[in-house]
Amino acid sequence: MTAVVAIGLNSPYPFWQFDRHHAAKLRTEFPEVEFLPVEDDEIPRSLAHADVYFGWRTDPSWLPDAPRLRWIASPAAGVDHLPAGAIATAGITLTRGFGYHARPMTEHALGLLLGFSRGLFTSWHLQTRAGWWKDAIAETFFDLHAETLAVVGCGHVGVRLAEAAGGLGMRVIGVRRRPPSNPSHGIAWRRPNELHEVLAESRAVINLLPATEDTHHFFNGAAFAAFRPGSVFINLGRASTVDHTALLAALDEGPLLAAALDVMPRKPPPDDDPLRHHPRLVLTPKSAVFSHSYMDGAVSFFAENLRRYLAGHLLTGAVPQFPVPAHHEESYVH
Repeated sequence: MTAVVAIGLNSPYPFWQFDRHHAAKLRTEFPEVEFLPVEDDEIPRSLAHADVYFGWRTDPSWLPDAPRLRWIASPAAGVDHLPAGAIATAGITLTRGFGYHARPMTEHALGLLLGFSRGLFTSWHLQTRAGWWKDAIAETFFDLHAETLAVVGCGHVGVRLAEAAGGLGMRVIGVRRRPPSNPSHGIAWRRPNELHEVLAESRAVINLLPATEDTHHFFNGAAFAAFRPGSVFINLGRASTVDHTALLAALDEGPLLAAALDVMPRKPPPDDDPLRHHPRLVLTPKSAVFSHSYMDGAVSFFAENLRRYLAGHLLTGAVPQFPVPAHHEESYVH
């Protein structure tokens, strides 16, 4: 029987869309497979005779009418927006994508870090409000060279970020549940129970944690109190991992110098949300993974997994309800 793959990768942004050259790539590599790119309103109907679904979103109401469906592949790094429980109950394997998020997220993180360290955000804020703002920059800038960067939830993205930060002369501490047995990538590895000690010695902290029960408000009042005075905090992980009331207090009362969030509790944040208006808090609209090569990477990742699926092998990036190869567990650290 020919395997049928339904593809629902539609987006208002062209770099997150599956287009004709992606379809041609898959059909060339897998002539024995039938690929069905469909619009969003056609997804439920297409799943009725699909073995595999490659898409951005899944509704649990689709599953009872998809008797052949055995694998749902999401190109996203996280699956907290998907009905993982219903998918598991239906006996369907769910996979996530990773690897191709690392470069844009690294660029985004470094952009924010440099914006703080070189006073770029302060300069932009003051250029229309002060006659000359050099003294303000002199009071708040800091060097990155020889400083310590902590990456919490240090998986594939964190390793790429550590390599780039090392190029700036930074020392990098990676925090995750299961540190590698051997030092790698110039990272000094620590476990979550050492978090407060890590925060106390770090000039900058970048959060890459996923959304799980264990990571809810991982950065709470006690954690922020442990930060080094004059440090900066950047969240590129999930909004639920941060207590935002405690974050604002740490900005107003210390010890934080500044913070940046690519994820917020509400999207978009209301006009009167204090996160919008704090003078030392920078918001970006969940744009850390914007990349013109995103879908190319996602399709290549899916193609490698499709080879494994057709050969009856374990799929890469399976969510925790299913067996996950040991060398991929770092993507779920907290």
